[in-house]
Amino acid sequence: MITAVDSSVLWAIIKREVGHEHWLEALIRAAREGPLIISPVAFAELAPSAAGAPELVDFLARLSICYSPISPEAAHLAGHTFKRYRQIGGPRQYLVPDFLIAAHAQIQANRLAAMDRGYLRQWFRDLEVLVP
Repeated sequence: MITAVDSSVLWAIIKREVGHEHWLEALIRAAREGPLIISPVAFAELAPSAAGAPELVDFLARLSICYSPISPEAAHLAGHTFKRYRQIGGPRQYLVPDFLIAAHAQIQANRLAAMDRGYLRQWFRDLEVLVP
């Protein structure tokens, strides 16, 4: 079972937000079940947490998370899903990067560890969302 990890989860861990230890436990369990991956978009969102890319790669490696490029199929799904979202009047509250992270997980993983802000279950119904 491949688990993609959203930046929201990693920011909670980095900032030691309330409940971050539950996310750590969830990621440890997920890593026992298979690989943990991160999309380039989530990686970019985490960039401010590290001085450089090597430091961020190191941090992720300590959590057993590997960088995973976005496939053309996932990027296509994100674009089309975002278009449908905007056509029905979806506000700019969510942007293409949010859809890229979800589509990457749906196509290239089996689930996404994320703090679901509502759009995941609505727009990516085939995506399993891992919560602690």
